[in-house]
Amino acid sequence: MAHTRGSRTRTAAKLTRPKYVLAKDPEDLAALADKGLARCKALVDKIAKAKGARTLANTLVPYEDVQRELYELLTQPKFLSDVHPDGGMRDAGDTAYQAAERFQTELNLNRALYDAFAALDMSGEDDETRYAVHKILRDFRLAGVDRDEATRARVRALRDEITAIGQEFDKNIREDERSIALDGLDALEGMPADYIAAPPRGPDGKIKITTSYPDAIPLIRYAKRAEVRKRLQREFLDRAYPKNIDVLRKLLEGRHELARVLGHAHHADYVTKDKMVGTARTAADFVRKVTKASEARAQKDYDLLLARKRQDDPRAKSLERWDTNYYAELVRAESYAFDAKKLRPYFEFSKILDGLLSITGKLFGVTYKEVKDAKSWHPSVLAYDVLERGTRIGRFYLDLHPRKDKYSHAAAAPLVPGIRGEQVPQAALMCNFPDPRGGHGPALMDFDEVETFFHEFGHLLHDMFSGRGKWTNNTMGGVEWDFIEAPSQMLEEWLRDPKVLRTFARHVDTGEPVPREVVEAMDRADAVARALEAHRQLVYATLSLRYYDRDPTGIDSTQVLWEVHAQYPLVPLFEGTHLQCNFGHLNGYSAIYYTYLWSLVIAKDLFGRFKAAGSIMDAKVARAYRKEVLEPGGARPAAESIRAFLGRDFTFDAFERWLNAAGS
Repeated sequence: MAHTRGSRTRTAAKLTRPKYVLAKDPEDLAALADKGLARCKALVDKIAKAKGARTLANTLVPYEDVQRELYELLTQPKFLSDVHPDGGMRDAGDTAYQAAERFQTELNLNRALYDAFAALDMSGEDDETRYAVHKILRDFRLAGVDRDEATRARVRALRDEITAIGQEFDKNIREDERSIALDGLDALEGMPADYIAAPPRGPDGKIKITTSYPDAIPLIRYAKRAEVRKRLQREFLDRAYPKNIDVLRKLLEGRHELARVLGHAHHADYVTKDKMVGTARTAADFVRKVTKASEARAQKDYDLLLARKRQDDPRAKSLERWDTNYYAELVRAESYAFDAKKLRPYFEFSKILDGLLSITGKLFGVTYKEVKDAKSWHPSVLAYDVLERGTRIGRFYLDLHPRKDKYSHAAAAPLVPGIRGEQVPQAALMCNFPDPRGGHGPALMDFDEVETFFHEFGHLLHDMFSGRGKWTNNTMGGVEWDFIEAPSQMLEEWLRDPKVLRTFARHVDTGEPVPREVVEAMDRADAVARALEAHRQLVYATLSLRYYDRDPTGIDSTQVLWEVHAQYPLVPLFEGTHLQCNFGHLNGYSAIYYTYLWSLVIAKDLFGRFKAAGSIMDAKVARAYRKEVLEPGGARPAAESIRAFLGRDFTFDAFERWLNAAGS
């Protein structure tokens, strides 16, 4: 049918080809990116030259086509630079991404476009369309569209510089995998049996333990020898040092200058304008509130772990950075009869993947179908279609195992925006879990790794379910960023329910489900060092604000790190290391790492409705959650979605109860 006010022609949603991700080689990617940008520029020119009164048909609808193309230009090349095994493709991804960022800057500074949108009469449009246009106008203003030409020129230059600096920061982290060499198996005393069974060895025959997550996290948690934990912890915390010292300084200076040019006190003030908190002061107040709520319990946590350390070393006066996780595990094992190492045989990678798909499928009324012939960037990648009553509503890719020069943490990456009746959303996970094809025995996971898998899959589901709106900027990507971690953190809760966990956590050899008493002990033991972990998160949140809430001229980023640790003395500082150099969120999240705790407060409140229903698999509550929280995406403010699901505004209460709960 023809276009009508507030709508677009609708057909069945189709699966589009993620063309940039599937580029054949660097030249192909460059040509595709050039073609995509040329198309965007032609559409912008068409909007600017439209005659007569401004309408959705001659303004918003063609702009939507620009947004869809630009969405893919911004997400897919960036993703390639993080995961592609070929260095030439990673570099080409960086180049294409920078060109897309440059175009987006030009777009947001286009006064003619801004005037066109400002002239739209939105009085007769639906709420979703009005909110989309509201955000478009807001983003124009935040970008500086109303500034003079000299200011806009400086903004262009600064944004281009910041993009390049951020890419360098990320690349230095991604490509700096370090390792330690151990003489023999004695150095691995305390480690899980599967870890010791076939440790990788270097050319010299020594055991080689790298800073990749499957190597590093278990060793720092379980290795009995403090010196071994210390050596690997040092390497882990010093990744990208010294390269990123200067890169970080440039990043802070560039963002500060941009904020000042745009009329803001500092970058933290600027970057929080479109978030739930609204201001950097509100974010800082929230951090202080969590600090106050947790400090008494965190002190108890610290004293408990230090007392356990003194059983090994009566002269110990403090915990070190490489002690905290180790002694927390010992306390869990000795005081709560929960040994996390004994869970690993129940967490074989393939079974975890199957269980995750089964649980979320039942919970949200969908099924997943593996697409075995789907093209991708690496042979290990899995692809799945998301089906609802037999109809495909999305596709996702799973890149789940470590390899050289790949992104070393865990993240979800949007690839293609979902638009109602036109195209289904596509996204990917990039993680670093044990590889069943690695040749080192069963791919057994730690509980924390399984928790990470559920967390990132929560992002993926948010993306899949929010891809049914009218406009690209109302998908998950249009959600206030300090809400974005709420759905992901809430999905972690399903791991702690004995009934749910026993449906898929089965022993790798016997096939027996994990004993109920083990899961119940795990739940009780989970309270150990909980507030101390909150303080570790507060260090990151405070650090990200501190780097960005002042003029960074002449900054000594290591001195700032020490000062922040001094505010949280219960979180040990490893002197001589440089956490800021590998704190990747300082680029992607910049000042808003507080997002994780802010979202956790919301997640605990949202999960309360599931608990009140008597079963966390309650279909009615799950449908309401999907409908009111996940599906709206960025089509309305997050606070409205929360209110629609809870029947009220979210509160701090559930989080505070959880924070201070003691294991029983």
